Amino acid sequence: MAELTTTDMALIDKIFGMYGGYVLDFSNDRFAAFFNRDLKIDIYHDRYAIYGTSKGKHFRAFLEISPNADVVRTLTALWEYRETGMLDRGEEETVPNARQRLSSMLQKLGGKPLPSDPNAAPAPPPPAPEPKGPSEGVLLALEQEFLALTAMDEAPQQRGYTFERFLKRWFDVWGLDAHASFRTAGEQIDGSFQHEGSTYLVEAKWHSRPADAAMLHSFQGKLLERPDWTRGLYVSYGSFSGESFDAFTARRLIMMDGADIYHALNRRLDLGEVVRKKVRHHSERRQPFARVTDLFPA
Repeated sequence: MAELTTTDMALIDKIFGMYGGYVLDFSNDRFAAFFNRDLKIDIYHDRYAIYGTSKGKHFRAFLEISPNADVVRTLTALWEYRETGMLDRGEEETVPNARQRLSSMLQKLGGKPLPSDPNAAPAPPPPAPEPKGPSEGVLLALEQEFLALTAMDEAPQQRGYTFERFLKRWFDVWGLDAHASFRTAGEQIDGSFQHEGSTYLVEAKWHSRPADAAMLHSFQGKLLERPDWTRGLYVSYGSFSGESFDAFTARRLIMMDGADIYHALNRRLDLGEVVRKKVRHHSERRQPFARVTDLFPA
């Protein structure tokens, strides 16, 4: 037996005219033919005559004693018949929110909702997504700050501190949760940041000469004394010597030089994506130093 409430029956009457004795514009013969042909149901069987002999009373009895699945099939087919007739005649819907209310009833009975209105106005396009990442003004200021660094005429140590502070701002702008430089027992760490579940320690060298293998070994030693999820980013403004790659095997560490920083800033590259591509390149090729211009061809 269908689980229809008094409110449900009232809605069906408004949409299909059940209590008036009629059902839509069907004659007796067409009503019987519709149920036989489209639904394989004998609507004039004696079981549906408990309230009387009119189309509406047979329909009401059918709704009250039939299983949910048959009621869902019937209401859906009648709605399609009704909608087609209204479209052909150019009629407007007179029952408020008829489609939505009948759809809710069908779903309550275990069926599918009615298809969307083919004549409904298209839904407005979704609002444009908010731009992600830092603004152009912030990125331009970082680029100018880096270029100013290259023209600094200060003591090497002071220039190194300024470089570390610049790197922290750059990491933070891209949401990498950077920490400033800190000391632990017997060692100096130039900073750290978070990326995809890993903590990266940073070694920052503002030297015009390339970093050599001894410098890389020293930094890697700091990483290997820490948990496995710790990785490293070695930033050498003056890049890296050729012999450093022959004498050093990088474990959990990637490299970046001054040219990488400039191109990433100038091209407004997402720093998190730069790190991601460097890590993947090293994992696949065993090359901890991949230039930004190779990873991001113009």
